[in-house]
Amino acid sequence: MTYPVIEVNHISKKFCRSLRRSLWYGVVDMGNEMIGKNKNHLVLRKDEFWAVKDISFKVEPGETVGLIGHNGAGKTSLFRMLGGLIKPDSGQIEVRGRVQALISLGAGFNPVLTGRENIYINASLMGFSKKEINQRFDEIVSFSGLSEFLDMPVQSYSSGMVVRLGFSVAAFLEPDVLLVDEVLSVGDLAFRTKCQIRIQELRNKGVAIIIVSHNLHTISHLCPRTLTLEKGKVIFDGDTESAIDVYRSSLLKTYDQFKDSIRGGTGEITIKKLEILNDHDENQEIFTVGEKVKIRFHYHANQMVVDPVFNVVIHILNSHQVTGLRTDVDGFSTGNLEGDGYIDLDITNFNLLPNAYTFDAVIFHSDGYTFYDRKNNAIHLIVKGGNDINGIAYLPHRWEVHNL
Repeated sequence: MTYPVIEVNHISKKFCRSLRRSLWYGVVDMGNEMIGKNKNHLVLRKDEFWAVKDISFKVEPGETVGLIGHNGAGKTSLFRMLGGLIKPDSGQIEVRGRVQALISLGAGFNPVLTGRENIYINASLMGFSKKEINQRFDEIVSFSGLSEFLDMPVQSYSSGMVVRLGFSVAAFLEPDVLLVDEVLSVGDLAFRTKCQIRIQELRNKGVAIIIVSHNLHTISHLCPRTLTLEKGKVIFDGDTESAIDVYRSSLLKTYDQFKDSIRGGTGEITIKKLEILNDHDENQEIFTVGEKVKIRFHYHANQMVVDPVFNVVIHILNSHQVTGLRTDVDGFSTGNLEGDGYIDLDITNFNLLPNAYTFDAVIFHSDGYTFYDRKNNAIHLIVKGGNDINGIAYLPHRWEVHNL
């Protein structure tokens, strides 16, 4: 019978927004512990808030679990408790075996010591003997690709080099539990690929791995199971694709609160609203890859406006721009507009891959630079299904085999 390597039972952690009051609370709590007086851990004092609230879960040997949530959701606080850097105010964490945590770029390294010295110190802290370290040393250095920099102080390393060394030490000492927080997003593509392959090897050897990342493709690729956090609580624990859907819905709620926060322009013509319609001119929020999408741009012109430029910018939710579509770039003249009306933008095949997308709307003067009005995060849509491929866009294609 196997036991979970991590058991988290109803843990909670609170912090104080005021530094001065936080220091005072720390002194009071320390004094209460010294005299054996139990405090009420479940009561929030002035300026305190729950970073993590009543979280429970288990991780089995060989399981790779993702942890996602927007900024402030409690991911890092939970990770620090799992790594033993801070203790929960209530609840219990039981970890069976050796834990290696890559929670920051430094990964526990001493910056004034060399890479070689840090390897030995880091491994010794995990309970490895010098003989055991020597047996793994060449593999660690080879994987990191830092052999020529090994006798330089770590403080002279770039952030990517530090991550290389930190991950290499953690991966080749083969702990029972590996905690990885965002470090896989640093470094070049070749090293990130090596890291992913090594994580799969560790998983096959029974190492339990928990990964925190804002890169949903990484989470989807490496983690069959994912926990989604919101405001310090687990709002979903299950298969990764469903967890990502819950995460995106959580982000969309936040975006909807601020979608009218950035407006500006000269105001002769304004954006009333954007609509996203399907092939039957019906409002729709969820599409599959390759469906027809119509963006209806409603406007109100207070006076005659000559040939305004309409612009729609598409972003991945909480991330970078995918594309922008403009009437002037497409050689389309909008003519003279006055009063109320709308302009339709038909996208015959919406070939963006599964994700959540937000749309910014802008109306420019005919010079294409000065704008009448803009509305960021005016509307959103979600793409699901279609293709089991990571990335941004689907390119229609075909394969051919030629035998010589």
